Amino acid sequence: MKFQFDTISVGDATLDTFLRVEDIIVVPSKTEDHNAMICLPYADKILVKTFEQQVAGNAANNAIGSSRLGLKAAFYSIVGKDDSGKKIIAAIKKEKVSTKYLKIDKKNPTNYTVVINYDGERTQLIYRLDRAYKLPKLARANWVYYTAVGKNHVNLEQEIIDYVNASGAKLAFNPGDYQLARGAKALKGVLQKTTVLFVNKEEGFKLVGQRDELDLLHQLSDLGPKIVVVTDGKKGAYAYDGNEAYHMGVFPVKLVEMTGAGDSFATGFMSALYHNEGIYEALKWGTANSASVISFIGPQKGLLTKKGMREMLTRFKNIKPKKIS
Repeated sequence: MKFQFDTISVGDATLDTFLRVEDIIVVPSKTEDHNAMICLPYADKILVKTFEQQVAGNAANNAIGSSRLGLKAAFYSIVGKDDSGKKIIAAIKKEKVSTKYLKIDKKNPTNYTVVINYDGERTQLIYRLDRAYKLPKLARANWVYYTAVGKNHVNLEQEIIDYVNASGAKLAFNPGDYQLARGAKALKGVLQKTTVLFVNKEEGFKLVGQRDELDLLHQLSDLGPKIVVVTDGKKGAYAYDGNEAYHMGVFPVKLVEMTGAGDSFATGFMSALYHNEGIYEALKWGTANSASVISFIGPQKGLLTKKGMREMLTRFKNIKPKKIS
């Protein structure tokens, strides 16, 4: 049986408003386990230098990024019957992503996020609904990309596992806050079916505790995924396939805004695997896609096409993964 889709992305979609604010004071943290704080004058009018709206959400970013890299992509999510939902649907269709599995919640609004951008980093104010998720009957796909969803996702997760078992699809898992909050033991079922797990370093610590990079890769691998990818911001990314582990540095581009850096990395990495590349080459694809995205405001403007990927990899051809085990 032929695949109808190369990949199906599963997760929440949002409409994001990006604000660039300069009248901010950053208060450093006194402890390593707490972020610095941003402060704005209380009861005052705060000038916003620039603002714009964009469609976002981990799954939407992955679906659009996959389509730009030449994969036939579909998208399962739930949006409201409002202007925000209409904008999401229109943007997805424009990017040639199938909306066959996109559902409309007629009673509740679309998820919404305000992103405050300062000095290249972002602080997000997130409005997310508790949805009644139910996986549609999916056509056969080569990959499923399962990522951030709301609280009521446990049944959805089992439906994804059942689909993977029945179809033979490969599963990429990029857990969001609600999935991570359940802990590694509760996620055992999906982790053991995962082809590639994508987490940042802090998310990895939530699953297996704080440890050095190589041990972190090994401990995450022991949970069941065939491949583990850990991103670490400016320090780059790590990947382990059960045999070899690599570290990949970043491409030196001008940082504009960080939203979507992890999603774009995962999308580039997964697309390389789809094209039968190993983790060595996939690390380069992920790094290239992420470097392009952080050169723009928002998670999708910089997502690379196939041509753009080739150009970026050629431009930074001397930056390569280094074996660490």
